Amino acid sequence: MLITSDTHVPKRARRLPEELMARVAEADVVVHAGDWVDTATLDLLQERSRRLIGVYGNNDGPELRARLPEVARAELDGLRLGVVHETGPKQGREKRCAERFGDLDVLVFGHSHIPWDTTATTAAGTPLRLLNPGSPTDRRSQPYRTCLTAVVEAGRLEAVELHRLQPRG
Repeated sequence: MLITSDTHVPKRARRLPEELMARVAEADVVVHAGDWVDTATLDLLQERSRRLIGVYGNNDGPELRARLPEVARAELDGLRLGVVHETGPKQGREKRCAERFGDLDVLVFGHSHIPWDTTATTAAGTPLRLLNPGSPTDRRSQPYRTCLTAVVEAGRLEAVELHRLQPRG
């Protein structure tokens, strides 16, 4: 599984990085947590992905909002996955997400462009993994542009890896 967010094409980059597109070709599932900015990027990922799970973000206009949900949910080999763009401020994120998404095993989110990997405990006492892949095009204050890969096997998320993408140029 490839996890990405905040691509912001063509505002922050003219196109998606080749390294990201190579990972799209390898992935059985591509997850995008919003802020596509243009429909061409959605079309490209739909065309190149075996399966695409995506949501719209705060920078996505009416065309993208008409084609994508605010929150997406999917079951992948028994893993309950959710995707949303915004989760609010860093302070209190785990508690808020555990309350709102307590029926999930993993929640992917974007917005901040800052990679994130923590686990919250839901009211039922089950773990909720929170993942933000950062951005493959706009690193903002981060040292690298990034994306995540992971393996889903028998209802578990394994081998979560943050990838630093090569600098542009």
